[in-house]
Amino acid sequence: MNPLNHVAIIMDGNGRWGIKKKKSRNEGHQAGLNTIENILKETIKQKIKFITLFTFSTENWNRPQKEVKFLFKLLENFLLNKIENLNKRNIKLKIIGFKNFSPELNKLLRNAEYLTSKNTRLQINLALNYGSKMELIETFKKLNKLKKKFTEANVSKNLLTCSIPDPDLLIRTGNTKRLSNFLLWQMAYTEIYFEKKLWPDFTITDYKKIIKRFRATKRNFGKI
Repeated sequence: MNPLNHVAIIMDGNGRWGIKKKKSRNEGHQAGLNTIENILKETIKQKIKFITLFTFSTENWNRPQKEVKFLFKLLENFLLNKIENLNKRNIKLKIIGFKNFSPELNKLLRNAEYLTSKNTRLQINLALNYGSKMELIETFKKLNKLKKKFTEANVSKNLLTCSIPDPDLLIRTGNTKRLSNFLLWQMAYTEIYFEKKLWPDFTITDYKKIIKRFRATKRNFGKI
């Protein structure tokens, strides 16, 4: 049975769900929060130590400003109202991305990371203003500046995820089969599962079925 230490999720389909159910993309983003909470509970139950959620990509800035503002308002509300609860549950929060947000949001993010920094039950990595191509470019610049050789080990040590094991499993909901510039280096040997359901409709039962399939998969890593 395969050990499962790190799950990455592309939470796709919130906007489409909102249009279909409530005639509003923002309603879908709001509904997606409930799915996140359910999946976090099951992740803890499964004793998985790391979960990375693709929250906002470097390309998402191209969305309508009204939607972008709503997404960051949801994030601010989460940091203001939920971070104490995460801390009490021994959950660590880490931000992966480029933190060029408002001074107020940057402060909330720093405080959330600091408050939960010593927690050990589960680490939630929020990929926020994250793009894998930009991450790699910045890593290569850093290696060049440090005059270090471009080796696999040196690249891995200087990524935004340097302290995090590579994902064992990627789940993408929303019936879309692409990686969308997410953890491209880190997912060289990740098992990938594409789920037809939109994120707000994704259930604990769906999650458990995928985990069960993952654990039964023969993983060769280039060997026979």
